[in-house]
Amino acid sequence: MSDAHKSDLLLVTVTLLAAISWMFSKEAVLLMPPLLFMALRFLVAGGFLAVIAWRPLTRLTADQLKRGVGVGLVFGIAMSFWVMGLFHATSMGEGAFITSLGVVIVPIIARLAFKEVQPASTWFAIPVAVAGLALLSLRNGFQPESGQIFFAVAATIFALYFTLNTRAANQRTVVSRGKTIEKHRIPALPLTAIALLTVGLVTLAESLVLEPWQPTFGNPPPFLIWWVLASAIVGTAGRFLVQTYAQSLSTHSHGAVILVLEPVWVSLFAAGWFGETMTPMQLAGCGLIFAALIVNRWGALSKALKASLRKHKTG
Repeated sequence: MSDAHKSDLLLVTVTLLAAISWMFSKEAVLLMPPLLFMALRFLVAGGFLAVIAWRPLTRLTADQLKRGVGVGLVFGIAMSFWVMGLFHATSMGEGAFITSLGVVIVPIIARLAFKEVQPASTWFAIPVAVAGLALLSLRNGFQPESGQIFFAVAATIFALYFTLNTRAANQRTVVSRGKTIEKHRIPALPLTAIALLTVGLVTLAESLVLEPWQPTFGNPPPFLIWWVLASAIVGTAGRFLVQTYAQSLSTHSHGAVILVLEPVWVSLFAAGWFGETMTPMQLAGCGLIFAALIVNRWGALSKALKASLRKHKTG
């Protein structure tokens, strides 16, 4: 099997790990305060990756550490809104599709904040995504649920996180006060470890202020520790490790298209695990959002299809 095919199969595994993590997380927030859960989940996952990435971490400069923490702060705010969405959600499948809107919003953030030129497919995808979101929130007039609002805010902040994370992971030249400054890339593994640990510290601080801890630690529910560990090791550290390795095997950009599968898996798992169902309007809304994701990734998808056809002809 070629490295490109291995990469594709591993990225499908990544989407499955991400989706199953929704189930672990939902089980955990039913038993403990959501922000406290996020703190434990990300501190465990970040600590696990930090041990693996210890040597690269010690070689980072002060500027690289500062930028890594900055990325983690934005990620932490996004995850805070996400877990509150999960806590209040009536449909995890619907929440996964709303959260996936971050992929569509990324180009808007990149254009507005960093003047990056975007392909035409991006601007075609946006109205389709908005129409899908409207169908999800207009079931009984314009009365969006609190879970939907939290997920939508999380998607917007995730878009900023994705943009900052990409810039931190790539070397670039910055002109400041007439001076040219070289911003060195931060290797993927230490960057991920720093970001996850920062998320854990951000949500820990929020939980200290906003949530009671005594019920959880005074009389911990059975199986709680296993949901936290499963979410931290399998759904967070494991997912990022597999994704980093998969992306190192192939330079092709169509891997991003595969990651679009995540909300589909979440919907299927939620139906089997929690017995969730969707109304026809919800299904239509999720379908439009999925279509927007495909349109947004059409450039990468078309390249992948052309490459597959060329390989089939030559084979």
